[in-house]
Amino acid sequence: MRFAEPLHFMLLILVALLAIFAFWALARKKKLLALFADIPLIMKNAPYISFARQRTKVILVLIGMVLIVLALARLQFGTHLEKIKREGLDIIVALDISTSMLAQDIKPNRLAKAKQEVLGIIERLKGDRFGLVVFAGEAFPQCPLTLDYASARLLLNAMTTSSVTVQGTSIAQALEVATRMYDQETKKHKILLLLTDGEDHSEAVEKTATLARQQGIKIYTVGIGNPNGEPIPLFDRNNMQIGYKKDKNGEVVVSKLNDEILKKISRATGGKYFPATAGELELDVIFDEISDDEKKELEGTLITRYDDRFQWPLLFALFLIVGEFFLSERKK
Repeated sequence: MRFAEPLHFMLLILVALLAIFAFWALARKKKLLALFADIPLIMKNAPYISFARQRTKVILVLIGMVLIVLALARLQFGTHLEKIKREGLDIIVALDISTSMLAQDIKPNRLAKAKQEVLGIIERLKGDRFGLVVFAGEAFPQCPLTLDYASARLLLNAMTTSSVTVQGTSIAQALEVATRMYDQETKKHKILLLLTDGEDHSEAVEKTATLARQQGIKIYTVGIGNPNGEPIPLFDRNNMQIGYKKDKNGEVVVSKLNDEILKKISRATGGKYFPATAGELELDVIFDEISDDEKKELEGTLITRYDDRFQWPLLFALFLIVGEFFLSERKK
């Protein structure tokens, strides 16, 4: 036995106060009658008066009020198993964690902004399965498709540019890894969000995007960075900046947002390209669009449900209160 809304037991304090007042009122009534004559004499001359019936009426009302409180607290006993079904999409985020994402044209840097965007995506999920792919020169699945959003946040926060040993930006490989994470038997309900500065000039990117579209994947791309470019800072083991990344000729490398390749990827799959904004307005637009997509029924989970039994105390309370109404406080 349990109560689903135990806070309603606070009302028992009010019932107790009413009980004290009611019995005090009965005692005072009896005391006032004693001022006129002895109680036995009064009872002899007015035999229809019944203090016992008056107390009974008060007790019936008080018990009824206690039962109403039990009903409000939702008395429950007995359980049954219930399967909860969910509908949603399979949404995978491909996150660029290459060293170019350390550029600070977006404060504090591109990677921090991209992580904030991914957190914004997770917060907007409503029953959708979420997966995460991280990539630089190579890609790997960081979080499989799951409904456990808390674990997804922990895995996201653990990602740094040093999580991938091979540096560079291989968008094509990220798309390949993400494609393999989806259910291969269906060609619907698949959304991929690509967050990167787009610094990949490989010809394989558009080909991979076309293959993704054939699998029913719609890709939305979010450009992180500035087309004007920004140097890539270097840090020592103590996370202190020691300079900027340089090429073989000793020139400082300037990382620029390549939004053209991101636009091509989106167009090839029926998605759209958005530049990252401070207010994450692009995520609102993306989720407004994908909310209209057909959702699939996800695997249900069995949960234990307690059976409500508040109807019984409520029924008894009604019976007692109605009975009190018809019970006279006078003897016949």
